[in-house]
Amino acid sequence: MGAHLALVTIFVTLLLHCCNIDYGAYVTAHLSSDLKGFQFFIEKTNDFFNNKKNDLLSNTFRGSPSNRTSSTTTTTTTTTTSTTLMSSSILEIARRPETIEWIKSIRREIHEYPELAYEEFETNRLIRRELDRMGVGYRSPMAGTGIRASVGTGGPPFVGVRADMDALPIQELAEWEHKSKVAGKMHACGHDAHVAMLLGAAKILKNREHHLKGTVVLLFQPAEEAGIGAKRMIEDGALEDVEAIFAAHVSHQHPTSVIGSRSGPLLAGCGFFRAVITRREESSASHTTPHVDTILAASAAVISLQNIVSREANPLDSQVVSVASFNGGGNDIDMADPKTVVLGGTFRAFSNASIHQIRRRIEEVIVEQASVYRCTATVDFFEKKQPIYPPTVNDEQMYEHVKKVALDLLGPNNFNEVPPMMGAEDFSFYSEVVPASAFFYIGTRNETLGSTHSGHSPYFMIDENALPVGAAVHAAIAERYLNEHG
Repeated sequence: MGAHLALVTIFVTLLLHCCNIDYGAYVTAHLSSDLKGFQFFIEKTNDFFNNKKNDLLSNTFRGSPSNRTSSTTTTTTTTTTSTTLMSSSILEIARRPETIEWIKSIRREIHEYPELAYEEFETNRLIRRELDRMGVGYRSPMAGTGIRASVGTGGPPFVGVRADMDALPIQELAEWEHKSKVAGKMHACGHDAHVAMLLGAAKILKNREHHLKGTVVLLFQPAEEAGIGAKRMIEDGALEDVEAIFAAHVSHQHPTSVIGSRSGPLLAGCGFFRAVITRREESSASHTTPHVDTILAASAAVISLQNIVSREANPLDSQVVSVASFNGGGNDIDMADPKTVVLGGTFRAFSNASIHQIRRRIEEVIVEQASVYRCTATVDFFEKKQPIYPPTVNDEQMYEHVKKVALDLLGPNNFNEVPPMMGAEDFSFYSEVVPASAFFYIGTRNETLGSTHSGHSPYFMIDENALPVGAAVHAAIAERYLNEHG
């Protein structure tokens, strides 16, 4: 009996070695006190040899084309097994009770003390505190309050994962134990969850650092909502050596933990404008001043702006021009025609060519319509302070990478291909520098918990059960990328 056990042990060890299976990861993922994992392994081993024994003999004694095909099949089988073990191990770490409680506590601490763009000093301290506890190295500050951390070998390849940190100037109206304690500020877009998930990924990756075949770069970015934090992070070297980058956003449109994404354009490019229409002061020979109505001039400009999309754009090329504010400067008592009227709005499209064409036409329409009504106009697109956001376009291969990871990790019922949306994201600035990029959603919708409100709503809530899943997805995307490109 002892001799038989010794032979089985030697056989299993040699097979694990030949198949390039990490024994430690296998034990973590499958073995248990009742030896179910060992039984699972023996069953899989029997299947493997029953199906492949003839090809294995051919590979051993001959070097024919069929031999090479069999070798490829064996390699594919080994890779699939290795990927399955990796996914199981990552999920096991993410779903430990202590991991779940820790990641929720991180999110709640950030949620209670929200900070606006470039004010994320306490959030920065919290992140550095947790990275120090993990033994994860980092560079800080970047872009004022941002952080670049790294886990792995310290060498190539380098894959990036980004989380944004800033809150919004919104008074939270959702009542729960960890409601914002800062008046007029709230994490109404889930960036607190993004930070918690990326810290969770850091913990998982640090736990599995000996498996990493390269370096994972973790970017904690300020000012996504306002201030183009991504652009400043890039200027401070956040993307140094990074060859692929990924990011996620919580979504109330998808059930908890369901991943959603698409290849190609996902989010629109976006710009903002502010136009000032001013009355010309003209005099006739008789010193009478012609009546000039700035309200009428501005109204004509608003109507004409709508024609840019309805009459000039390709109907199959989705575009938006929206006037969101109109200020004539008067009130109910003062009925005099104002000297100036100020318009403000936004414009969006799914290609850089379309977004810049819209920008040009907005300026032409406002200036020329104002002239018709004997007014002058200036249009400011804020390009010095806030450049136009490019569209967020997912690279096809990186989208497929996210999809494969989600399917392997969570199963076919937990991935959806989603339509493009007119929202905008400054992740697009990373994508311009690193085209091998993909952005995806993680669902947090749970009607029972009230997690049904859109981002930027004062009633915004998330289902925190998505947090460990998001951490696992981040970690698996990064580790698998390194496995495939290292």
